[in-house]
Amino acid sequence: MFEILGFETLTAPQAAVWFALGLGIVFGALAQVTRFCLRRALVGEDRRQAAGVWLTALAVAVLGTQAAVAQGWIGFDAHRFMAAELPVVAILVGGLLFGAGMILTRGCVSRMTVLTGSGNLRALVVLVVFALTAHATLKGVLAPLRTTLGSITLSLETAALPGNALIWAGLIALAALIYGLRSGNRAGTLVLAALIGALVPLGWVGTGFVLQDEFDPIAMESLSFTAPAADAIFFTVASSAIPANFGVGLVGGVLIGALIAALVFGGFRWQSFESPAQTGRYLAGAVLMGVGGVLAGGCTVGAGLSGIPTLSIAALLAIGAIVAGGVLMDRVLRPAQSLRSGIQPAE
Repeated sequence: MFEILGFETLTAPQAAVWFALGLGIVFGALAQVTRFCLRRALVGEDRRQAAGVWLTALAVAVLGTQAAVAQGWIGFDAHRFMAAELPVVAILVGGLLFGAGMILTRGCVSRMTVLTGSGNLRALVVLVVFALTAHATLKGVLAPLRTTLGSITLSLETAALPGNALIWAGLIALAALIYGLRSGNRAGTLVLAALIGALVPLGWVGTGFVLQDEFDPIAMESLSFTAPAADAIFFTVASSAIPANFGVGLVGGVLIGALIAALVFGGFRWQSFESPAQTGRYLAGAVLMGVGGVLAGGCTVGAGLSGIPTLSIAALLAIGAIVAGGVLMDRVLRPAQSLRSGIQPAE
């Protein structure tokens, strides 16, 4: 469809960068205002409200994505989420590692990207270490670990949930919306959460339909942060050798959007590490998320918010493992934190 849009100076890959930049700006601003974060939804003191925000976004993402599939605009048959050979060990190990890491850093990589835009230097360090580790796992010294675990597969008759996709989408969205409406959030907050969810089908349709050019095809992508963070760090240090891509635009947009929202609504504040022990904890968490995100095939956004709407078994398995890893790590850490502080640890 790209060729009929009338662009004379942009190729489809270049247009995808600008499109991702716009998506990222909106996501960064909305995530900053709503404090969008799966970790908070799992272990935060306000977990009920945080889960309501996350699940409301998921409901809209599922409905919008499957509606686009039903219209014939996009399809996931050739997407990596739909591979018939499921790398089950890599997904489970990666999900557990990512979940544990996001507890250590007090936020997943999408949250770290948003916090970086609001002046959090801890988040910036985590983001850089995460990106380097992810790149090393994709293409560097840790790649043998990825290929070894990824070679252990389970053959599937279908890579998606069996049965009618629209029924599955309706059931998932209904359950998520019911929880969101009962979560105690203000209506305005849920509307903003719904807008976050709407960015997912917008991303899929934008890259998979609107910007598709048969002479210069691009990958169909939506919101995600594992590969984009790796691409962004590589582009930052070698921009004269490689062009920007969708991931680079997305990460840059999230930083800009979060910064704007933080400045407008008074959330910008410089923050840094408080002790060497805290620094070590955050660095360890960043490494775990970097390795885990690649092995699992995505983060809480890539495999969760964007992956679940594809109805992929791989995405569902990944987000389940991430949740399990997060809950388990929180249970390990809480007794030690309580002992040091003498009180129940606060978020």
